[in-house]
Amino acid sequence: MNNMNGTLDMQKRMLLMTVIILVIFISYEFLVLKPQKDLRLEKEKIELTKKNSINSKNSMSIVEDKNSAPIVENIKEDDIKRLPSNNLLSKNNIISTIKTKNNIITIDRLGRILQVQLLGKQYIDDKNRQINLFDTSKLRPLEIRFSNKNINNEAFTINVIASSSNIDARKSVQKLILTQKLSKTTLKKILTIYPNGNYNIEVVTNPRKNFFITTGFRPDVLADMYAEHGVIMKLSDGSTNIISDEDLDKTTTFNKIDFISAFDRYYATVLYNFDKSFKLSLMPDKDENPQVFIHSNGNIKLGGYIGPKYFDILNNIDPKLTDVIEYGFFTFLAKPMFIFLKFLYDYVGNWGWTIVLLTLIIKLLLYPLSYKGMVSMQKLKDLTPKIKAIQEKHKDDKQKASIAMMDLYKKHGANPMGGCLPILLQIPIFFAIYRVLLNSIELKGASWILWIEDLALMDPYYILPILMGATMYLQQKITPNTMQDEMQKKIFQLLPVIFTFFFLWFPAGLTLYWFVNNVFTVGQQYYINRLFDKRREEKISLQK
Repeated sequence: MNNMNGTLDMQKRMLLMTVIILVIFISYEFLVLKPQKDLRLEKEKIELTKKNSINSKNSMSIVEDKNSAPIVENIKEDDIKRLPSNNLLSKNNIISTIKTKNNIITIDRLGRILQVQLLGKQYIDDKNRQINLFDTSKLRPLEIRFSNKNINNEAFTINVIASSSNIDARKSVQKLILTQKLSKTTLKKILTIYPNGNYNIEVVTNPRKNFFITTGFRPDVLADMYAEHGVIMKLSDGSTNIISDEDLDKTTTFNKIDFISAFDRYYATVLYNFDKSFKLSLMPDKDENPQVFIHSNGNIKLGGYIGPKYFDILNNIDPKLTDVIEYGFFTFLAKPMFIFLKFLYDYVGNWGWTIVLLTLIIKLLLYPLSYKGMVSMQKLKDLTPKIKAIQEKHKDDKQKASIAMMDLYKKHGANPMGGCLPILLQIPIFFAIYRVLLNSIELKGASWILWIEDLALMDPYYILPILMGATMYLQQKITPNTMQDEMQKKIFQLLPVIFTFFFLWFPAGLTLYWFVNNVFTVGQQYYINRLFDKRREEKISLQK
């Protein structure tokens, strides 16, 4: 087979690169991340069977070094009883219950948040129970650890006294005071709870003693292979830093922090202070997951939130908290895209039709570029006989062939790269939408037409993935193909099958976007094909 000239070789490489990027991206999700998820779940099952032996010889406490930063110290067998008990679910260990419009918060005998149960029909687990955010065998929110080892050990043996055993904050702001009287200091936590579930906390010691307060381990509801989970912090300079689970090998200290959030795909526990930044240390647990400890010299004031990462909720607390919602590498593009998506939803009222409308708007914005690309492909198709003639004439001189073909393209206004640019431009848009639809809890429980009851989950009947694959196949059939290499042709012919297979497990919202995008692309291509067919017919009639 004759060799293509340099420009067409570049076109083929660009197209092939695009395909490889998409296939590798999707393959990585299923061939690498999914096995990791399965392994992690298996580890968690093993840990649960050993629940009664968590406080073992390898248990860790925080002590004070020269810089007052947490360091790891092994606790002797005799000291295990001084650490928090794992058996905290009995009524005797719950000293206060707080009810807000959105959740129920329980406080344990050491003044920590034991559990947060979400209220609302969309927060139902696979056993038809209301979702609980935390694994109670993990580090708990608002736990205090003193720098002084002796005070710390005492603090884990003396019960906290609550100002009220039941707090109803569903309609008004309420206060809860938790007091722990130790031999060398008195610890007070003053909680101000708001109806939406967010709170302010002031922690004071008298006399002052250095301590650390924690967000607790992240919510453990949906930590899957698709989205990041771990901690995200925002620094005073406006930058953010993410430390993912299983990615922290040593205790690390950070300064000038405005907020810290421990999060899974949809939920987060957050502590923040935008008026006075704070210092914190991340300490790995035995699985190298980050645990958050905020430094205090004896008194500290923080804002707090525990719950779903709804954009509106976080924005109403403080617009800066919307950075808790993290979209990965394409956050710079994904965040404004979500804001625009939310704007459309406020008018449409249905997330499925909002996705359809967003896809249409994106296609309209890209239409001029797509139109030029499709026209270029049609012109290249018409020039195929002349291209082959030039290749045959100059088969022994590639340089002459390239010059002759560039002259041919210039004469007929054809751009061999025109078909690649729209595809390349859509890659970051696709990844941004992928992250938006993947991380937006707003889509959780959102239905669309008859059989799609949750756009955040896969299509239960695989209708959308099959339609997506069918439209992708149709798009290939009507799009001019100037490829000369048979292997490349076969790869592209297999793409509808490959993509259909991978999209079977993708969230229905994302599959809906890709399907609608294909439908509009087919419509555009059909229009361009009809336009050129008409021109060819007119040209033939004139020649007669």
